Amino acid sequence: MLDKGVSTTTQEPEMFGHPKGLFYLFFAELWERFSFYGMRALLMLYMVNEIFKALAEKDAAAAAVYASYGSLVYASTVIGGRISDKILGMRASIFLGGILMSLGHFVLAIENDIAFFLALAFIVVGNGFFKPNISTFVGSLYKDGDRRKDSGFTIFYMGINIGAFVSPLLCGWLGQTYGWHYGFGLAGIGMLTGLAFFWSGIKNNVFGDRGLPPNPEIYEKKIMGIPQKTFVPIVSFLAAPVIAYLLSEYKAVGGGETFLGDKNIVNLLFVLIGIAVLINMVIIIAKAAADERKKLVMAVLITFFMTLFWGFHELSGSIITLFADRNVDLTWLNAAQTNSLNPVFIIILSIPISLLWAYLSKRNLNPRTPYKFGLGLVLAGACFYVLGLSGASANENGLVPMAYLVIMYFILSIGELFMSPVGLSKITDLSPKRIVAFMMGVWFLSSAFAFQIVGFISKQLAIESTDVNVGGMETLAVYTDGFNLIGLYSLCAGAVVLVFSPLMKKLLGKVH
Repeated sequence: MLDKGVSTTTQEPEMFGHPKGLFYLFFAELWERFSFYGMRALLMLYMVNEIFKALAEKDAAAAAVYASYGSLVYASTVIGGRISDKILGMRASIFLGGILMSLGHFVLAIENDIAFFLALAFIVVGNGFFKPNISTFVGSLYKDGDRRKDSGFTIFYMGINIGAFVSPLLCGWLGQTYGWHYGFGLAGIGMLTGLAFFWSGIKNNVFGDRGLPPNPEIYEKKIMGIPQKTFVPIVSFLAAPVIAYLLSEYKAVGGGETFLGDKNIVNLLFVLIGIAVLINMVIIIAKAAADERKKLVMAVLITFFMTLFWGFHELSGSIITLFADRNVDLTWLNAAQTNSLNPVFIIILSIPISLLWAYLSKRNLNPRTPYKFGLGLVLAGACFYVLGLSGASANENGLVPMAYLVIMYFILSIGELFMSPVGLSKITDLSPKRIVAFMMGVWFLSSAFAFQIVGFISKQLAIESTDVNVGGMETLAVYTDGFNLIGLYSLCAGAVVLVFSPLMKKLLGKVH
């Protein structure tokens, strides 16, 4: 059914001045992000309180799994996007990814260690097919030069943040009130709801013939007697146990060191990927024309800066959630639910900051990309200093006022809006058309490498204790000292970017 399409009509259906398909994709992505962030809000807490609770090194073990999972989730988008472009098309890829992710969330609801790692693996593979394709699908709704495209993506990304805001509140409440697995189960229901919206869009023909397999012959071509449209899903399912093994490596050795020491196979894999990407970039830059070479160097720098920022930002799902659980005097929200603070601030601040850039542009004062990136890293550093300072206000039980956490997320969200929205568009502007797909893959990999930073930092701030209720004064200084150090690194990185921004402006050329 997925390989058959219906021709588009001359006048495509619209809603609120946009293609009607946008709103089906809006709700599909909203519910997919609901499932993803709802699960993420519970993940670190679940691992330290259940999966690794018998280990003194449970924080380090959970950090290793969290980092490997996050890295593989984002790296899988490069492979999934490539398979979609060559074989499946966007529709089949979104369905395959959604089914795999739903399966992963529901398997998480099973109280079993083996099921836990297999569930994470299904989510990794599923996200690889779903995430890159639904964003691309939004872009395909608009013709080249359509001025509605930017506002269409703004609407779409609002759906992402609504899902990311609501899910930790609901899944976190269910997880604390009725049990972890009820929270995971709700995330799975969210994913199925997203698929239902996407399917209804196809049934109502709001997408026309978009998203079909790029080449029906390749789609039907047989490998080992099996059509590729069937072969790809089979291989995807079979890949899950392999990924589950990689994720469970720390558990398999009882929390001790693996044959790679305190590293694991995923760490080694990303070292090799990083070396391969760098070699490819050097070759591409060396062969490029002089004007292209400058822009490509700038694209690499932007990707590096974004990797640093996400490396600090993604601590929200690991160390900052544990800090909230152990050392924050929480009111209204539990530790998992505090993951809602970042998306709600993004929703609130998106329009004011967008209006700020428009206001500054009219007066020719809008800062160019390097300055925005430098300021974003400075803000990231400032927000961690806020958490570092919180220790001075701790009560006798080692709990700090929740206001510090709220302020921290407020500042971090401003930094994110300074960097993330402009980064993706600048990569497309700076990359020659012949390699723009490769550069987009490198951009996606930046988030994967960011989780390697998350894993390293989380291990440094890991608490060693067999007490699942560890916290208070026993953990306060470890966290606040660590946050101060992270703040210093981020501020220094931001200062370096700002100092060298005049030179980077020359690399940008006419790109703002």
